[in-house]
Amino acid sequence: MDAYSPTELINEHLVIFVVSTTGSGHEPRAMTPLWNMLLRADLPEDLFEDLAFAVFGLGDSAYEKFCWPAKLLSRRLVKLGATELCPRGEGDEQHHLGIDGALGPWMRQLSSVLTHIYPLPESVVEEAPDNLPCPRVSISDAAPSAQLTRLDPLVTDREYHLATVTYNKRITAEDWYQDVRHFEFSFEDDIQYSPGDVAVIHPEAISADVESLLSSIGFANTADDPIEIKHTLEDQSLPDHLPTTTTLREIFTRYVDINAVPRRSFFALLKHFAQDELEREKLEEFLSEEGADEMYEYCQRPRRTIREVLEEFRSAKIPREYIFDLFPPLRPRQFSIASSVKKYPRSIHLCIAIVQYRTMLKIPRRGVCTSWLARLQPGDQLQIGIQKGFITLPSDATTPVICVGPGTGVAPMRAVIQERIHDDIHENTLYFGCRSSSKDQHYGDEWRKYASSGELTYRAAFSRDGPEGAPRTYVQDLIREDVKRIWELVGEKAAWVYISGSANKMPAAVRAAIRHALQSEGGMTEEDAKEYVVKMEKEGRLIEECWS
Repeated sequence: MDAYSPTELINEHLVIFVVSTTGSGHEPRAMTPLWNMLLRADLPEDLFEDLAFAVFGLGDSAYEKFCWPAKLLSRRLVKLGATELCPRGEGDEQHHLGIDGALGPWMRQLSSVLTHIYPLPESVVEEAPDNLPCPRVSISDAAPSAQLTRLDPLVTDREYHLATVTYNKRITAEDWYQDVRHFEFSFEDDIQYSPGDVAVIHPEAISADVESLLSSIGFANTADDPIEIKHTLEDQSLPDHLPTTTTLREIFTRYVDINAVPRRSFFALLKHFAQDELEREKLEEFLSEEGADEMYEYCQRPRRTIREVLEEFRSAKIPREYIFDLFPPLRPRQFSIASSVKKYPRSIHLCIAIVQYRTMLKIPRRGVCTSWLARLQPGDQLQIGIQKGFITLPSDATTPVICVGPGTGVAPMRAVIQERIHDDIHENTLYFGCRSSSKDQHYGDEWRKYASSGELTYRAAFSRDGPEGAPRTYVQDLIREDVKRIWELVGEKAAWVYISGSANKMPAAVRAAIRHALQSEGGMTEEDAKEYVVKMEKEGRLIEECWS
């Protein structure tokens, strides 16, 4: 969506939107320019009277605002005169089949509507859904010298900068269950960013995993031969920054995700390539309605990866032209920058939890990007992009700020606090939360130093440090304890509030704690307190930077 100009929407007659949900019901970053345009008060009610549309939302019903951006988008378009072709679809990660549980039925319904409105010419025969589709690329052998002369698109992209690792250290205790790292990267470029901005990193797969995959699917002997890629189906996307000349090894290392958990569409395509009859029958079972639970138990529940699946379905002979149809792209990851460029020029700091967990499978599951980052050593180099974040700072330096950042949610809060202290602004409050004061109190020494010099009010909740059986204390509990001060800051001094961290129950609980302060100390009614917090968000005085 970020490659599409919002102003072009007025010229469209049919649009299908697939909209994800971020944080606590926010639109994805790439959708923000379009959404801001649609919210303009001066738009006429018949603006999109010639537009027909359909919306499929991606969300998780464990969160209060399930598929919220998709719901808001369809309502807004209808209000501006557009016609919704069929009921909105809502994919739910809580479904045992994930989003596929709702996507398949919605696609069939939409296809039925579209073929009714736009009937195919009599001379055109509709393809059976079970047919093998055409590949989105053609691949041919390239000259042996082609690799030597080609340019890496990521290196030539001016949005990215060459970074050198200068620091990679664990900041949680060695005996703690979670490995959280502090990273520092230096740049020759005079990079610029603001608090809340995001570092964009393209990970690479572990070489041993790539070698294992190449061997299991029969590409080991040709993995390093140069190949030429031609995009033949341009309505089908390809991975970001994919070069036209590359090798199979580079594709599986940098551009497709061999460690993703496969979705139903993967098995639907793989069955065309399975040579063994029993393997083909098993794939057909997975794709049947009766076999949906079996596919869940085999794949989604244990988080079995594509690489591991292909090691079991070894008869599959995958044509190289179908690599980008079978494997999902290896997407770049985004991390909130944990430093101020004013305090650390030509440098970026990151605070990252290394993803590792166990399932019923023998081998632990690991995050592709965080595992790759954890292996980086000082002196290693990589390309890092910088993306604008949602956080802005008050233009009036006298305005207080309240930062709420438990766990690694403290990363953008560190950037905010460092920036304000550098600018000699000291009315800063941080509410930090973790399990143990001695095990996972990220940057605790830094916060205490700022607090002792009067530059920061530091409040920390350690949820597991209390006596056995005692109620656990979280950041929202500290805010409720500080009702008088919260009212003075938010109600009387119009403080700005930043909330960052996991989008579970925490953001809603923090909002409730602020409303409690407005009621108990500010004398507001429950309804007035709710409206005040909503107004804060509309005015940009309450900003969330949360993730699922």
